[in-house]
This record gives sequence, C-alpha cells and structure tokens, in this order.
Amino acid sequence: MARTPKKNDKKANAKALFMTGNFQQKEIAEVVGVTPKTITEWVRNEKWDLILESQTSTKEKRIARYQKYLNDSYEIIENRPISENIPTNGEIDRINKLESTIKKLQDKASIGEIVTMSREVLNFTRTAFDIDKAKELSAVFDAYIKSKLE
Repeated sequence: MARTPKKNDKKANAKALFMTGNFQQKEIAEVVGVTPKTITEWVRNEKWDLILESQTSTKEKRIARYQKYLNDSYEIIENRPISENIPTNGEIDRINKLESTIKKLQDKASIGEIVTMSREVLNFTRTAFDIDKAKELSAVFDAYIKSKLE
C-alpha cells in the first residue's frame, strides 16, 4: 500500500518543482496533492519567488545591467554642450548609488551563489555520508538563506 506523503514532504516536493521554473503554481498543486492556495502561501511565506529569481538573475547579469545604467548616465552628461556637461545633483546621486550597488554586488555572495553552494554541499553529504545528515543540513541552509532574504 502506498503511503500518503507528509505535509513536509509535499512542501519539499513543491519547492523542488517550483525552483525548476518550469511549472505553474496550479500544476505544482496538482502534482503534490495540495490546493493552489497552499502553494501560494508557501511561495509567499518561504520567499520561493525571490530565491528562484536570485538563481536565474546571476550576480554578473545584475552587475552588467547596473554598469549599463552607469555608462548611460555618463553618456547623457558627456553628450551635452560643453557649457552644460556638469552633472546635476540628481545625476551625481544616481551615479553614486549605482557605483555603490555595483561594488556591493561584486563584494557580496548572491543568494543564487549561496543556494548553488548549499546544493553542492547537500549532494556531497548525501553521497559521502548519509541522507539523514543531508536533511539536517538542508534545514540549516534553508534557515540561512531565508535570513539573507530578510
């Protein structure tokens, strides 16, 4: 007789499906056997959407995007007539914020990098040690990742 999965098993399975980015929440609900409302609550409460986005939007892509904004800002200023090519206070503020954001991104590990490293450690633990040890670590990694999202 097949056993009915526990709620935590359903949640873990739902999260795994959600993190692939290939399924709608309604589809995930049908597959794991919960309501779409439950999936929505898990996504919101556990911040799955932020985790997924951080995995697909790499740090390098974000840095490149901010670098483009910074270059565009400089280009706007440089394309003005020489008598008017002094940046305004607003432009200086924007440039400073963009430069600061780029530096922070370069210096700090992204959530996506943390998630990737966590998965690698969990996979290593499963194969080199045992599944129970990996489950223990999984709870620690989940808590750590959630703390970084707050």
